[in-house]
Amino acid sequence: MSQALITVDFSKSLSDFKTQVDWVGLRYYSEKTTRHLIRNENPESHSSQQDQGVMLEVMIDGHLGYAATSDFTPEGLKTAFQKAKLLSTQAARFKAAEFSQEQRPASRGNFQSPYLHRLDTLATEEIISVLMKASQSLKVSDKIVARTAHAMLIETEIQYLSSSGAEWIQNFNMVNTSYAATAQDNKDAQTRSFGNSVQIGAEAFRETSLMKPTISELCEMTGTEAMELLEAENCPTETMDLLLAPDQMQLQIHESIGHPLELDRILGDERNYAGWSFIKPENFGRLQYGSPLLNVIFDPQEKGQLASYAFDDTGNPATPEYLIKNGILLSGLGGLESQQRLRIPGVANQRSSSWNRAPIDRMANINIEPGTDTLEQMIASVKRGILMKTNRSWSIDDYRNKFQFGCEYGQLIEDGKLTRTVKNPNYRGKTLQFWSSLKAVGNAKTYESHGTPYCSKGEPNQVIRVAHASPYCLFANIEVFGGLS
Repeated sequence: MSQALITVDFSKSLSDFKTQVDWVGLRYYSEKTTRHLIRNENPESHSSQQDQGVMLEVMIDGHLGYAATSDFTPEGLKTAFQKAKLLSTQAARFKAAEFSQEQRPASRGNFQSPYLHRLDTLATEEIISVLMKASQSLKVSDKIVARTAHAMLIETEIQYLSSSGAEWIQNFNMVNTSYAATAQDNKDAQTRSFGNSVQIGAEAFRETSLMKPTISELCEMTGTEAMELLEAENCPTETMDLLLAPDQMQLQIHESIGHPLELDRILGDERNYAGWSFIKPENFGRLQYGSPLLNVIFDPQEKGQLASYAFDDTGNPATPEYLIKNGILLSGLGGLESQQRLRIPGVANQRSSSWNRAPIDRMANINIEPGTDTLEQMIASVKRGILMKTNRSWSIDDYRNKFQFGCEYGQLIEDGKLTRTVKNPNYRGKTLQFWSSLKAVGNAKTYESHGTPYCSKGEPNQVIRVAHASPYCLFANIEVFGGLS
C-alpha cells in the first residue's frame, strides 16, 4: 500500500508550491478494502478494491482552497495545486471566516493501529472458514431460515506534509464483522444480530482457547435469541424504567450526543442536508445536558477503538477531552476551523473520508465513562422496567431533539428480576429529558466498545468510521411501546 510513498517525492513538489501561497498542505491517502459475505453457508460475494490519491490544500489571504488528484506525477500534482490556488483566490473575496496557520499545526509523528499480526498476513481461506463456521452455528433450528456472516477488512495509510513543517504518517488496520440469524414460522419473522468494528490485526479471525465466548458460541446465542423472539409477547406500551445494553447505547450516544455537539452543525453548515442542532453557542459551560452521572469523553487515544488516531486531517494532535462532565456541557465536537468561527472549545476531529474530500467536523470515539453499579444491582433496583439490546430502527428530528428508537430484543424487569422476553421493543424521548433521567451507570465490567464504518455527513457526502463505548445505563420513566406484532 505504501508504493506511492516510496516512489513519489511529495516534499519536492511541496517545496515548489510553498513560495506561491501563504500556506500549502499535502495529504496522501491510500486504502484497501476487502469484503466477504457468507449467506446460509454459501459464499455469496468476495471483493477487493484499492483507492489512493492526494489532496492539495492551500491558504491565500486567510481562505482555504482544495483540489485532489490520483495523478502522482509532478505535472499531476502541479495541476491540482493550480486549481486549489485558483479556487482559493477567487473565493477569498467572499470568505465567511478568516483563518491562519494556527488552524494548521506543524505536527510531527506517527500512528499505527494495534495488532499481533498484520491483516495482510491473512489468507482468504482463513476468513472464509471462520465465516462458514459462524453461519453454521447460527442455525440452531430449522426455523432459522436466513443466516449471514460478513467481514470487511480495511488497510489505510495517510501521509501529511505542510509548508509550516507538519509531517506525519498514520497506518490503520480495521475489521468490521456482522452476524445475523432470522427465525420464521407461520406467524412471524424475527432477527437477532451482533457484530463490531475495531482496529485490530489478523488475530480477529484466529480464535484461541483464551477467547471467551468464541464467535461460534456468540452465534449460537444469537440464533437461540431469534427463536425466543418467535414465541415472545409483543412489548407492552407504558412508561417504565429502561436499561440499555452497550450495543444500543452506541446509537443513543451517536444520535443524541454526538451529532448535536458537532460545531459545524451548530453553525448551520449541515442544515440543508443533515439538519441543525438544538444546542446554542451560549450553552457551552452552562447547560445541564444530563444527570450528574453523565460523563462523556472524546477519546481518540483509546486503544483498539475504531476511530482512534494521533492527528486529525488538519494536523491537530488528538487528545482526550471531556464533552460533558457531571452532566454539564463543556466542549463541542469541532476542529480548529469551527473553534475559530465560534470562539468556543472543541477537539481534534476535522476528518475526511478519503483523498478527494476536505476535512470537516466528525465524531470519533465518543464514550460514556463507567459508573459504580453492577448489572445485577441495576436490575435489582427496578420495580417495573425493560432491558433492550441491539438497534433495529431509528428516527430523530433535524435538531437532534425528539427521537424514537427500536431494538431487536427486550426482556421485562419485574420486581428486580429479568423475566419474560418481549419482541419489537421501542422507546421514545427528548434528548435533554432523556439524559436527565439517567439514574444508574454500570461499572467497568459492563463497559463495551462498539463501532460503525457508516456515519454519513457532508456535501459532497462523506461516510466515515466512528466508535462509542459505554457501560449498561439505566433511565427512569421512559415511554416504551411495542411495534407491529
